[in-house]
Amino acid sequence: MKLLVTGGAGFIGSNFVHHLVAHTDHRVTVLDKLTYAGNLASLAGLPEDRVAFVRGDITDAALVESLVSQTDAVVHYAAESHNDNSLHDPRPFLDTNIIGTYTLLEAVRKHDVRFHHISTDEVYGDLELDDPAKFTDATPYNPSSPYSSTKAGSDLLVRAWVRSFGVRATISNCSNNYGPYQHVEKFIPRQITNVIRGIRPKLYGAGLNVRDWIHADDHSSAVLRVLEDGRIGETYLIGAEGEKDNKTVVELILTLMGQPADAYDHVTDRAGHDLRYAIDSSKLRAELGWEPQYADFEAGLAATIDWYRANESWWAPSKDATEAFYAERGQ
Repeated sequence: MKLLVTGGAGFIGSNFVHHLVAHTDHRVTVLDKLTYAGNLASLAGLPEDRVAFVRGDITDAALVESLVSQTDAVVHYAAESHNDNSLHDPRPFLDTNIIGTYTLLEAVRKHDVRFHHISTDEVYGDLELDDPAKFTDATPYNPSSPYSSTKAGSDLLVRAWVRSFGVRATISNCSNNYGPYQHVEKFIPRQITNVIRGIRPKLYGAGLNVRDWIHADDHSSAVLRVLEDGRIGETYLIGAEGEKDNKTVVELILTLMGQPADAYDHVTDRAGHDLRYAIDSSKLRAELGWEPQYADFEAGLAATIDWYRANESWWAPSKDATEAFYAERGQ
């Protein structure tokens, strides 16, 4: 197939492109605006006869329609995705996550192209720390931040275009990703690169907030399964049963990197910080036979640490600016 991958120079998008090259014969066109979170170096070394790159904005209707008209399926990763940034300036999140998704939906509607929409578990809000429940595709939406609100809105647009216009689309909501090519503003790579640089890691509040972690390779394999065999109109939740609180994750990073487990600092908690995310991925596993490769979080984290140690040239250019941004906010 010919696939259009939006946001394919970003973190999980570039991991998906690498996965496609390694495990399929599909040809890929990457459409990416190359904001601060996009990096062409994340696509370095991929075969030019199978991966093409177009720099552009998913809100550009003429460009989007031109690319969609030449493709068999669209996998939509492009998004503004950092909660802290959405609290500082929500407008780019509305433009990209809402208007951009609408623009893509209109193009795939016109050309009857298969569409898969990448979303997040944050659309469901959060769970209490002692609540045994997990998110399912029937959980009501209850987003907490401008970021998660715009992702919830984009999900609802996809559902409406399926029902109202017959667009052939699926949605996946995934838990927190980690792995190679993740921008150093994000929790796990920020702590890893801080340790490499000799900076003490930073932990919001008491660090008791829980996230359900999944390696980006596992997310990629799940998305491919949904694209190939998922039922049109359905939502699939992707998770690897990797619930860990942030304090545990920081201490494990320090331990794996040969540092004392308590060598980190507490900083003021993020406004509206969700308590706990937890994914029930049983529908995906039962219907499509998917299983994660990195079921052992510690093994996946160790592999991620090794990647950041070996690829300082990839993350170093954005590290100083990221830390300056947090320093202004006391974080």
